[in-house]
Amino acid sequence: MEAQKKRAETWLYEFKGDRYIHGLDCYSRLGELTAKFGTRVSVVISGSGKPWGPTLHAETRAALAAASLECAGDFIPGVRPNAPREDVFRVAAELADQAPEVIVAVGGGSGIDGTKAAVAYWALRDEYPEIDPYFGVGQVSFMLGETGRNLPPLVGVQLAAGSAAHLTKYANITDLETGQKLLMIDEALVPSASLFDYTKTVTMSKDFTMDGGLDGISHALEVYYGLPEARLPQAEELCLLAIEMIAAKLPAACADPEDRDAREAVGLGTDLGGHAIMVGGTNGAHLTSFSLVDILSHGRACALMNPYYTVFFAPAIEDKLRKVGAIYQRLGYTTAKLDALTGRELGVAVAEAMVTFSQRLGFPVTLDEVPLFTPEHIARALDAAKNPALESKLRNMPIPMSAEHIDDYMGSVLEAARTGDFSIIRNMPLEA
Repeated sequence: MEAQKKRAETWLYEFKGDRYIHGLDCYSRLGELTAKFGTRVSVVISGSGKPWGPTLHAETRAALAAASLECAGDFIPGVRPNAPREDVFRVAAELADQAPEVIVAVGGGSGIDGTKAAVAYWALRDEYPEIDPYFGVGQVSFMLGETGRNLPPLVGVQLAAGSAAHLTKYANITDLETGQKLLMIDEALVPSASLFDYTKTVTMSKDFTMDGGLDGISHALEVYYGLPEARLPQAEELCLLAIEMIAAKLPAACADPEDRDAREAVGLGTDLGGHAIMVGGTNGAHLTSFSLVDILSHGRACALMNPYYTVFFAPAIEDKLRKVGAIYQRLGYTTAKLDALTGRELGVAVAEAMVTFSQRLGFPVTLDEVPLFTPEHIARALDAAKNPALESKLRNMPIPMSAEHIDDYMGSVLEAARTGDFSIIRNMPLEA
């Protein structure tokens, strides 16, 4: 694993250079990183009411003070899980009151996503007071261009191994009334600099650790599935390395939260997953997960759905499936003779290995196992897949899909995920 960690660090340095500080016991360097962008700082931070919150807040104040930085006001409480849009509005209003030169967002994926969206809304709300136009690809950059504005610098400080929100252009925001997530995808949202002290993840619960790790696997897996042949040299090693590092060490991180070696490996692996989604894009499982937000965590929803999309995509990605399957085979999750299988049969074998991995971790592997699941969730997911703001997920699929295919083909994938019956899945003709 040490060789894999070194290779991961090389990938991350090539990705972010000196704009990313990461590793074990590096939190004290937050001040020096932030000082590059200004001296008057607003801090949007998680941990209020949590047993680990006071220590984190004190460490944050100390790190900023060591670099002679001035807080523009009281620490702003971070957003709730899944980044409800109401919290985005609250944080934007508090940023407007404090008028900082630089913002520091300290939190997990939702905390950082919510702050990204709040910074954009703060900068543009006088011209664009409705939030819906911010969703989709490049909408924030378009608005900035129209108004001649720039976003203030944001330093993303990650606390949880999973989403890699501190490294990416994505912000997932939830409409609590409809139970639907929507997505901002924009280079303007990429934090100006980032920090991740992997020791901070020891306070993650077992369930949160599992959710985050499987979200990281999903990032790398879905990007890899969707990569065109010409781009494989650019990212194949990156994606496979992320999958293997997380799958190898996630069980140990769940078994012993204080296992620093496992925490570092999972942190590096999920960071590589973040790198992957800046090279390519996620697709089917992520798209469906946005409609399951009221019953499943994001990482858990992606992990549940990916085996079923694997069977659906299988005829188009045989070579990739053999390499992914080989990882699960090395780790003891399948004994199938992968080299002898092709097409759908190969997809089923790899999907079964993923299911075995999830079962050993204690994850649900069918929608019917999930409390509060109803057929309405499938209907919601199919409707959401037709939303133009989520069209990028359809385009990223290794098998081209348009709105007219969704009910028949994606519907069969979701129905299979409900029951666990892979035979329900209908494979599209490759020439379609």
